[in-house]
Amino acid sequence: MNPKFNTKGRGAQLHVPNRFSEISHNMRDDFLEYCHKEREETDNNKTQYLPVFPKTIVNKVESPDVGMSYSMNPYQGCEHGCVYCYARNSHEFWGYGAGLDFERRIMVKKEAPKLLENVLKKKNWKPHPIVMSGNTDCYQPAERQFEITRQCLEVFLKYKHPVSIITKNALILRDLDLLKKLSEDHLIGVNMSITTLSEDIKHILEPRTTSIKKRLNTVKVLSEHGIPVNVMLAPIIPSINSHEILPLAKAASEHGALGITHTIVRLNGAIGEIFTDWIRKTMPDRADKVLHQIEDCHGGNLNDSRYETRIHGEGKIAEHINILINLGKQKYFKDKKMPKLNCDLHEPYKNGQLKLF
Repeated sequence: MNPKFNTKGRGAQLHVPNRFSEISHNMRDDFLEYCHKEREETDNNKTQYLPVFPKTIVNKVESPDVGMSYSMNPYQGCEHGCVYCYARNSHEFWGYGAGLDFERRIMVKKEAPKLLENVLKKKNWKPHPIVMSGNTDCYQPAERQFEITRQCLEVFLKYKHPVSIITKNALILRDLDLLKKLSEDHLIGVNMSITTLSEDIKHILEPRTTSIKKRLNTVKVLSEHGIPVNVMLAPIIPSINSHEILPLAKAASEHGALGITHTIVRLNGAIGEIFTDWIRKTMPDRADKVLHQIEDCHGGNLNDSRYETRIHGEGKIAEHINILINLGKQKYFKDKKMPKLNCDLHEPYKNGQLKLF
């Protein structure tokens, strides 16, 4: 196998130049061939954890169609390596590339719990649900070592503040004790991302994520402990997982989920090049079909930045996908609904303790 096609355990299979940088590099074929013959590594493929020190951690979300007002991300970059991930482009703002850099150079915000506490203690702060993982997964592999997400949950619990979590990692069950306490006051909602029921597809699409079996079990365990769970069928990719919509909805419901949501894949910025390279290497027999169907959902483009339209797409293929989603909701979630998070408890806890009068 050509070594440049063999970046094991990674979604992206190439470096993508940072559009903001004047300097870029690429590996020439003759160099790769030389390393292959000499059995020398061209790239050790190791993950680097890089400490960063932002001044703020809670971000106001201006986009009107993503379903959140505030978000926070303990980590930038994500080792899960989901090839379609919209967050890849944000890595360029840190001076890195959206391809392999995004998966292998993970920025760690160790001060996140302290920064979060500073926000929640502000006199003018009005409680709104804050979404952890609005950009990158807060339970990605780095969390096992740094436990920043757990520390942030302790802050949310201390100040009785609502928090929502988006993840595709069973590591969330490590923090079941905190989640149960938050749930007692309706302060927590979990969104578990399940993109396919096929472990083989998961392996190449989301190489370092938790297995589908463990994700479904995570939904079950959380639900059994009274923690509300929504399953995100996101993104739906035509001719890769679009045929699984109803089986996914059925499995989510049977494991205790209270709802499903979805998006149709869009490949903005550098993601278009990354995804196109990936699918031509992993699924060459259907690459053109998938790419053309994605374009059909977005007015003839792989990318789409139009509010509202970009999420659920347009055209016949998108219409068919949206019909199946609605059918899944009617069939498997007719009497289920995610509860609203409680924003009424936080005010007396701003100073970390209840007021006497």
